[in-house]
Amino acid sequence: MLLTALLLALVGIAALTDLSSRKIYNWLTYPGIIGAVTLHGIGSLLAFVQLVDEQYLRTLGWLPYQESLLGLVLCGAVMLVCYVMFGIGGGDVKLIAMIGAFLGPYQGLETMLWTFILGGASGVVVLIWRLGVVRFVVRLFRQLMWAISLGRIGTSGQEDTSGCWPLFLAPSALAAVVMVRFGVSQWISSLVG
Repeated sequence: MLLTALLLALVGIAALTDLSSRKIYNWLTYPGIIGAVTLHGIGSLLAFVQLVDEQYLRTLGWLPYQESLLGLVLCGAVMLVCYVMFGIGGGDVKLIAMIGAFLGPYQGLETMLWTFILGGASGVVVLIWRLGVVRFVVRLFRQLMWAISLGRIGTSGQEDTSGCWPLFLAPSALAAVVMVRFGVSQWISSLVG
């Protein structure tokens, strides 16, 4: 759980800076990525030379070094596509890549998906709060009609964006890390499935 505590601290700081300044700083994400890969590498080395029991390392949140790198690459690649195609912020890309480096490919991708679900849900709640239900439904209907007529989703150019609110992914990522690392997501899956 030591590595989980470190990850929660880093993502918590990112959530605070995202909310206060709309930025996730490189001074946080780059050392986090390097730290995660390094700590998993040291754990792999200690397990390889049998100085420390693998089971003990796993209680600290350790993964094999290869899983850390794979999580970094997979989460980073998916977020890079989101950056290029959908305009996700660069800090968000590095934050999710860092989470992948800490959690590995499976929990990293699961955390990323929960981040998007929670971020999207909070975005809808904020839009309904700011616009009201009727204006929200009217805008949604107009957007859907425009997308159907052109066969793609995007902006019609006619929308007033004054009621929009920026989407903060770091707080959603913090909640997603908690959900995945402490089994809340598995509990939700068992309720739904």
